[in-house]
Amino acid sequence: MPSVEVLVGCTDVALTFGRGPRAVVAVHGADLEIRAGDRLAIVGPSGSGKSSLLHLLAGLEQPTSGTVTRTAALGPNDIGLVFQGDSLIPALNVAENTALPLVLTDRPESEARRCALAALALVDAADLADRLPEEISGGQAQRVAAARVLAQAPRLILADEPTGRLDHATGAHVLDALLTAADRTGAALVVTTHDPTVAARLTVRRSMRDGRLLTPEEVS
Repeated sequence: MPSVEVLVGCTDVALTFGRGPRAVVAVHGADLEIRAGDRLAIVGPSGSGKSSLLHLLAGLEQPTSGTVTRTAALGPNDIGLVFQGDSLIPALNVAENTALPLVLTDRPESEARRCALAALALVDAADLADRLPEEISGGQAQRVAAARVLAQAPRLILADEPTGRLDHATGAHVLDALLTAADRTGAALVVTTHDPTVAARLTVRRSMRDGRLLTPEEVS
């Protein structure tokens, strides 16, 4: 059986903010491999380091120590990050926000809009296409943020608490869309969550506590 490509690997990775007695260790000694096609939930309470680990995987943060390696075949447009907070540009409508990553990579505007509308439909937000961010709710904005990543069809989808601001039914629908899109393209999907119901829908679950990514043995 051929080996599955490792997209991102972390070896003894730590991330510290600040120095001296006020330093905060967000991630401590994490070892993790994300392979093509993985379905991974990183589970833990708020403040456990889940978002910081996701930012390390995405390349938004550089480790204080340890190494994060990415396969050479993984380009910057192959990583899609669904942020936890508001991340829409106020001056652009929902369709334009969703299409923006494609436009920035020189995709034709008509093609970018078509991909954006298809992605919005996946998260049941097609009716929001012409609205501005100020005209939609926080939960709707979270669905649009997910659609923006789905429109890119990345090889690695990193979703930071994508259902945290949604009711149960809407959250399940967004998770359905992320899983469906990942299945269609063969992308790896990593979801951070504090919700065991969300975590149960992914194949592998890893727990974080106080900045440490626990081994299965430590959890049991």
